[in-house]
Amino acid sequence: MIMEIQLNDPDLSRDPITGYGRAREQAPIATLVAPGFGPMWAVTRHAEARAMLADPRFALGEDSFQHLDVPAHCRPYLSTMQHKNGDEHARLRRLVTPEFSARRAAEFRPAIERIVDTLLDELARAADPDGTVDLLRHFATPLPMEIICELVGIPAGDRPQWRTYGKAIAAGHGSAFITAIPAIIEGAQAAVEKKLSRLHTTGDLTEAERVTFVWHLVLAGQTPTNLIANAIPVLLDHPDQLAAFRAGRAPGTVDELIRWCGPQLLAIPRHATEDAELAGELIKKGEPVTALLAAANRDPRAFAEPERFDVHRTPNNHLGFAHGPHFCLGAPLARTQTEVALTALFDRYPALVLAEEGPTRIPDPATWRLPELRVKLSQ
Repeated sequence: MIMEIQLNDPDLSRDPITGYGRAREQAPIATLVAPGFGPMWAVTRHAEARAMLADPRFALGEDSFQHLDVPAHCRPYLSTMQHKNGDEHARLRRLVTPEFSARRAAEFRPAIERIVDTLLDELARAADPDGTVDLLRHFATPLPMEIICELVGIPAGDRPQWRTYGKAIAAGHGSAFITAIPAIIEGAQAAVEKKLSRLHTTGDLTEAERVTFVWHLVLAGQTPTNLIANAIPVLLDHPDQLAAFRAGRAPGTVDELIRWCGPQLLAIPRHATEDAELAGELIKKGEPVTALLAAANRDPRAFAEPERFDVHRTPNNHLGFAHGPHFCLGAPLARTQTEVALTALFDRYPALVLAEEGPTRIPDPATWRLPELRVKLSQ
């Protein structure tokens, strides 16, 4: 009998790490169910999840993503590289990959450092007289969109509005989310037409493909918001690990944070393109499959002492950026901006502490995120 995981279980929403970990130790595959949802196959263990994510029989497609009710002129730009497979996906990825290599992320680092310093200035101005401020709202949330604006070439005067778009996109739903999409696409069209983007020389993309790629960047590029917010309590709770990071002795810190408190708990669902066996079960053509990243990233079969947060962990083959042909294109950029943001924050505010003990995450079995992160910048 296949184990079922009830997504509407309040205990799972409050503590998905424990819930998914318990499922992992019972079986390598389960089904996710909830009223009005599912069933969906869910791979619980690292080796099986890694294999599924690299298996072309399990493909991303239109049904893997939220269907968006946007004006007709926007719809052609919503089918991004993530929606495509095979030769078309490979072509698009080959053209844009050079701009998102580790080398290019390193070259872009000075620009990221300037953006981070500006946001830290704003953070200080937003603080209450006692130094208390919501770090999520005033620092972690605007950062990814500011970096995307720099890449895309959005004029300085338009960037405050793009911050608003970024906040809406990070929320992932609601009227503000839908309203932001046409504005982002129109801004992307203007940047592409005027060749403002740092990406305007990328390969042999058509103008429409460049606009689509900007939308892809905006949609996929918000991950550091929640990663940075999740990281602060973890680092403060592990002062020895924080000290090693601040001393430059732990270059793997960001990857360990992604393994430990990465915001994405479930992989984007794939669908079987044919009948296929997976972890001993027959997955029928068309059935959806996901990976329980929160479980796989703490699998004792893959990680020594997986319940220990260790910034020196090596190797660290976490699946926080997925795996296979759809491995996150922006991983080097996400790593760099997270590392720069955390380094600069603790350099400027070495006495930073949480304003409230144990910030409560939003109950959600799919993502690990906080509603706010109130900190005191100095004691």
